[in-house]
Amino acid sequence: MKKIKLDAEEKRIMAAIERDEFVPVTGKELHEVADAIAARKKDRTLTIRVNSKDIRRIKRLAGSKGIPYQSYLSEIIHRVAVAV
Repeated sequence: MKKIKLDAEEKRIMAAIERDEFVPVTGKELHEVADAIAARKKDRTLTIRVNSKDIRRIKRLAGSKGIPYQSYLSEIIHRVAVAV
């Protein structure tokens, strides 16, 4: 049988399963996760003009968090939208 190459996260999960530390998500938790994923679904495109200095700062902030700057901006917009 051919061995499947796993990345670091997949190896961590497999190790947890082998140590019986893995707890599957069930019922209510599963629905909460599904709802959270659905709420984050991006179904529209937004085109805006932004100051180039602001974009550089945003890219730097997003980079420090390890995420793409578009995702970072999308999260900021989402937080503002749900706070209103």
